[in-house]
Amino acid sequence: MYFGSAVTRRSGGLGWILLFGVVAVVVWSRLGAVDRLTWWLESLWVLVGIPMTIVIARTHRVTRLLLVLLAFHGVVLLVGARYTYELVPIGEWVQAWIGGARNDFDRFGHFLQGFVPAMIARELLRRTSSVGKGPWLIILCIACALAFSACFEMIEWRASVLLGVAADSYLGSQGDPWDAQWDMFCALLGSIVAMTLLSRWHERELIEDGLVRRQG
Repeated sequence: MYFGSAVTRRSGGLGWILLFGVVAVVVWSRLGAVDRLTWWLESLWVLVGIPMTIVIARTHRVTRLLLVLLAFHGVVLLVGARYTYELVPIGEWVQAWIGGARNDFDRFGHFLQGFVPAMIARELLRRTSSVGKGPWLIILCIACALAFSACFEMIEWRASVLLGVAADSYLGSQGDPWDAQWDMFCALLGSIVAMTLLSRWHERELIEDGLVRRQG
């Protein structure tokens, strides 16, 4: 989130609104958690990410678009943490509607795991490197998102080895032997969609906020 001196005139109180909203969802998620261990494993990213983002935002401004994406991703993680991904109600509704074999809320979560990290990578690369907008920027952002997804799959693997059946709800594989591959494929799709839909919007915000120079 983007707070205190880090809030620009154009963003107003957006950072505070997002902060209070995510914290409220944290409380809601924790109080109704189906499985305590799964809640901690799933929500840890949000619990660490909130203070980390606040600290970073004290010295580095963040675009409003990225702030909203981070908050939305946090909410999705917290919903999965509350119910476990295979029991999320909206996923069950979609499963019944399309006659699917599994709750695909987990797939949506991994789609966002590519979508949001790709945008984080784009903001970092545009602001801290000489990489300009163009094909190489897109390729690097997609690669960063895939690398993050692969690291996450390794974390899930170690959790499964260390915790055994206690980590089944956290893995959310729902009996699919190709779950890790599907997760990374969904992240790939998410990163491609993010670059396709949001690159121009993001570039415009970076320029309007004075974070990068307009590229001819």
